[in-house]
Amino acid sequence: MNENQTAQLICIGAIAGAFGVRGEVRLKSFTDDPAAILSYGPLLNDKGDRLLTITASRSVKGGFAVRAKEVKTREQAEALKSTKLYVSRDVLPDPDEDEFYYSDLIGLTVELEDGTVMGRIKAVHDFGGGDVIEIQKRGEKDWYHPFTKAAVPVVDLKARRVVIVIEEADEARGGY
Repeated sequence: MNENQTAQLICIGAIAGAFGVRGEVRLKSFTDDPAAILSYGPLLNDKGDRLLTITASRSVKGGFAVRAKEVKTREQAEALKSTKLYVSRDVLPDPDEDEFYYSDLIGLTVELEDGTVMGRIKAVHDFGGGDVIEIQKRGEKDWYHPFTKAAVPVVDLKARRVVIVIEEADEARGGY
């Protein structure tokens, strides 16, 4: 895979270790529908090289046990533990309206409603309280902003920008 293709890889899961004694691999899915990880074709490593070609699968607690052409022994499966699994962006379905792949947001310019540039999206996280975007601006400390429709009313992938609304805490209303 060339450099452009590598940039188009989407992480959809990870290898959680071996399952059983015959070389099965336990997969943990990061996809909205966990079983979708089984339907995207060969799973790749972070360089875009084929890592697993699934030949059989079954649901197990916390993920899936799969057989793959490339893994024959339990030792091989264990050696892959914690390896992230990727697919090419072009094999994934288009997201619904107002839904986005995190990778499509990385690098977008972040602006206020008046056009003031606040930085670029460095990463998207979910720490348990909902999605947040990590904003990076040269010479300043990275900061987080909620990724909700109210806090980010405009996501323009074609123009490579988002517009954010920053609400100041209002102490009179019991703010922070």
